[in-house]
Amino acid sequence: MSDPTRSWARDAVIYEIYVRSFADSDGDGIGDLRGITQRLDHLVDLGVDALWLTPFYRSPMADGGYDIADHRDVDPMFGTLADFDALLAAAHARGLRVIIDIVPNHVSSQHPWFVAAANAEPGSPERQRFHIRKGGSEPPNDWQSVFHGPAWTRLPDGEWYLHLFAPEQPDLNWDHPDVRAEFADILRFWLDRGVDGIRIDVAHGLVKAPGLPDVGHSAGLLEGASTPYFDQDGVHEIYRQWRSILDEYTPERIAVAEAWVNGPARAARYVRPDELHQAFNFAFLGTPWSAPDYRRIIDESLAAMAAVGAPATWVLSNHDVVRHASRLATGRGGVAGGASATDGAAAADRDLGLRRARAAILLTLALPGSVYLYQGEELGLPEVFDLPPQARQDPIFGRTKGAELGRDGCRVPLPWSGTEPPYGFGPPGSRPWLPQPADWAALTVEAQRNDPHSTLQLYRTALRLRRSAAQLGDGELRWWSAPDDSVLVFERPGGTTPGNAQAADARAGGATSSIVCAVNLGQHAVPAPAGELLVASGPLVDGALPPDTAGWWSVPAIGGTPPM
Repeated sequence: MSDPTRSWARDAVIYEIYVRSFADSDGDGIGDLRGITQRLDHLVDLGVDALWLTPFYRSPMADGGYDIADHRDVDPMFGTLADFDALLAAAHARGLRVIIDIVPNHVSSQHPWFVAAANAEPGSPERQRFHIRKGGSEPPNDWQSVFHGPAWTRLPDGEWYLHLFAPEQPDLNWDHPDVRAEFADILRFWLDRGVDGIRIDVAHGLVKAPGLPDVGHSAGLLEGASTPYFDQDGVHEIYRQWRSILDEYTPERIAVAEAWVNGPARAARYVRPDELHQAFNFAFLGTPWSAPDYRRIIDESLAAMAAVGAPATWVLSNHDVVRHASRLATGRGGVAGGASATDGAAAADRDLGLRRARAAILLTLALPGSVYLYQGEELGLPEVFDLPPQARQDPIFGRTKGAELGRDGCRVPLPWSGTEPPYGFGPPGSRPWLPQPADWAALTVEAQRNDPHSTLQLYRTALRLRRSAAQLGDGELRWWSAPDDSVLVFERPGGTTPGNAQAADARAGGATSSIVCAVNLGQHAVPAPAGELLVASGPLVDGALPPDTAGWWSVPAIGGTPPM
C-alpha cells in the first residue's frame, strides 16, 4: 500500500461532503467552506484518505448547487475562493486529498451562455451551445426529465430547449467546440489550484444520439443503455481528452465517473486505461439485502474492473439516495432520486436498519478496491422522512407535487454536539436550512466519540484496521464455503494483521495471516469463523454470528475454499 508507483486511489476511502449540510461557520443555517475546514480533524480521526466536495460554485440553487452559473468562483453562501484555498491547504496539511465536483452535462439558466442564447435569435451561434430546437405546441421529442415532466421548456419565441433535469438546468451541446474548450479550461483552473481529483456529475449524459430520436417509452436515470440521451459511445472521446489533461499534472490527479449505467460491464467502459480512474458502483448500492445478490454483484464488479485494470469501487449511500441505515430495513437496494411517499413506513424499524447498516459497512470495507462514504453514515444517521412540506427544497418534490419526497431527507445537516438543534452544526440559536429531528441527541459526534459500542467507533476501528492491515484495500478475494446461501464468507489473503491478531499469527508459527469477513444476511445465527476476532458489527452470541451481523477475523493463511 506504500508503493510510490501505485495509484493512491486504488484502495482509498473517500468521504463525500454535501457542503450545505456539513458545518455552518457563520450561523446563516447553511454549511460552508470555513465550516468544513474547522471540522477536518473529524475526518482525520475517522481515518479516511480524501474528501469529495459537492458543488460550491456560484449558483441560483435551483438544484442545490448543481445548477452552476460560474464554474470558476465560489458562491457567497459558501465563502470565497480564498476560503477554498485555505480549506485545500488545511486538508493537505493533514494528509487528506480533495476531490471536487465538475458538472458538465448542464449549466444554470442564469449562466451567461444561456442568458445570451435565450436573448438571441433562432439559429444564432449562441443557441448552438445548447440543444435548442424548433417546435410547435408540442416538444420536439418524447424525452422526460429525470426530475419528472417533459425534458423540454419553451422559450418566448417558440423554440424549445432541452433539460434532462430541472428547467433551470439547460443541457449543453457537447458536439460544439466551445463547450469542449470551456471545460478543458475549467479543469485546468481547479487542477492548477491544487485539487487532487474530480468527480464528474452525470458522466453518462453528455452526448445525445444524432437527431435526438424519441425514446418510445418512459425511461429513468438507471436505464442508461436503453436511451438516446444516456451512455452514448461519444462520451468516451471526451474522457480520453480529459485524461490527457489530468496526466499533465504531478502528483497524480484522478477522475471518478457518476455513471448510472446498466451493470458493471458498462461502467468499466468509463475506466479503461486511457479514460477515467474510477466509476461509482451503483450496482452494489442498488443490491437488496440478499447474500446471493451481493455475491453476484461483487463477482461481476471485480471481474469487469479487472478486465480493464481499474479498481472496483463500493458505495452504500450518497446525496441522491435514501440513507442505507433506513433503506436496508426494507431489504431493498438503492435507486437514484430519493424517497417515495411510502418509504417512511417501510423503513420504520430503525434498529433493524442500523444493524444491517453496521454489517454492510464491514462487508464494504473488506472488499478489494476503493470505498466512498457519505457524510453522517459513520453516525448511523437515518433518512428523515417527515420533513415539513414547506421546508423541502428538492425540485423532485415540487415537480411531483409531493408524490415523491425527493432527496432532502438524506441531506439534513449533521449533528455534532449538544442535546437539541442545531446540534453544533452552527452556532447556538441558528436554524439549519433543513430542520433536524428532535431525537438526534444520541447520534451526535460528541455523544458517540467515547462510546465503544457506537457506530462512529465501529467506523473508526474498521478504518484503522483497513489502513494498517496489508490484506485489506486493493488485492485478492477468495470465497469460502458458507453454512447456507444467506451467509457470505470470504478471505483477504496475505500479510500480517495488526492489533489483537498477533496471538493468532504466533500460533501459526510466524506464518502470514488472512483476514476473513463473514456476513450473516439470514434469519438464524450461524457458526463464526475460527480465529482471532478483530471487529464485529454487533455482539456474537456463544461464538455464533447472529442475523444481520458481520465480523472480521484473523486466521492463518489457508487459501482454497475451506468450510467455516
